[in-house]
Amino acid sequence: MRKPRLMTPGPASVPEDVLLELARPVIHHRSAEAKQVITEVASGLKEVFQTTNDVLILTASGTGAMEATAVNTVPPGGKALVLNAGHFAARWGDICKAFGISAVMLDTEWGQPVDPARVAEALKQHPDTACVMGTLSETSTGTGHPVEAIGKVVAETPAIFAVDGISGVGAMECRTDAWKIDVLCVGSQKALMLPPGLAFVSVSPKAWAKIDAFESRSFYFNLKSARKKMKEFDTPFTPAHTLILALRTSLRRIKEEGLEAVWKRHKLMSEACQAGVQALGLELFSARPAEGLTAFRVPEGFKDTDIRNRLVERFGLTTVGGQGKLKGQIIRIGHMGYSDELDVVAGLAALEMVLNDLGFEVEPGSAVTAAQQVLLGRKEVVAK
Repeated sequence: MRKPRLMTPGPASVPEDVLLELARPVIHHRSAEAKQVITEVASGLKEVFQTTNDVLILTASGTGAMEATAVNTVPPGGKALVLNAGHFAARWGDICKAFGISAVMLDTEWGQPVDPARVAEALKQHPDTACVMGTLSETSTGTGHPVEAIGKVVAETPAIFAVDGISGVGAMECRTDAWKIDVLCVGSQKALMLPPGLAFVSVSPKAWAKIDAFESRSFYFNLKSARKKMKEFDTPFTPAHTLILALRTSLRRIKEEGLEAVWKRHKLMSEACQAGVQALGLELFSARPAEGLTAFRVPEGFKDTDIRNRLVERFGLTTVGGQGKLKGQIIRIGHMGYSDELDVVAGLAALEMVLNDLGFEVEPGSAVTAAQQVLLGRKEVVAK
């Protein structure tokens, strides 16, 4: 039986000490111990998010944080500007539709970064926009968006800026307060090194003003209720408190390594993986690659499922393909959270051998050598 190697852009691998926390006897979620854990993780989350704002804990996937953001910040009939540049960015629009929010879709070609100038122009055309909804790392395309520049644009308007940082936070630089992000949505199963089940929402004073201006139609995801209970380091409903216990351990790991060092490690792994992929003659999909994952086009004449299935069969290595209109066209390799340089090198070696098995012309060691050159500081990576 092959050793499982999870190299997907979520769920990502979970460290052993975090897994061991999940094996502890279950405590009561309203106990003093449970509240003490929430106290500690609230502080740790603020550090990772780079914010002094409230950070609320929800029992949900990252999409729950996105839904909570939309339904609490924009009243029915209100307007949102959706920076639509991928499968998950489009989810903002789907959520708006479900709650009667008028979504203006600012479309950007998949794989290209959102242009802040276009955001500014759209806000001039729609001055009644309540919320701009964007993405830090678009997992479906492997693209990192210029959130800092967009935040500056939105900050000059009455609108708030909500960001899906589900696959980006903890893997790439994100400074919530400095970048004028009003609501940041994060999920547990990516770079925070946990199983799925927790979502987090940081909320700025500007966003709270929007939230307090009307009564949300949400019950379970009501952020005012969550804020009230968070003052007591508690939650309105039964939380996934076993995951919160494990979160404490993963946040301690991040603190021990140092957030800046975590960002640097992810950037280095990303550049090494990109270099290895390109050395094989494969084309990166994104014009502005995100850290945390690498997306590349499936070579002509080959099927993504053949490559990915062979990676599982021969090496126990799981990757993922494209989503939506990119289905069958790209392969995405995750390297976020509990991942290091050797994981990337090993993943590229496996990719070399599998492509060779399938008849794709490969110079053995080419991808590994290119990645090592980056890791040794001898090569600069230039995206396509």
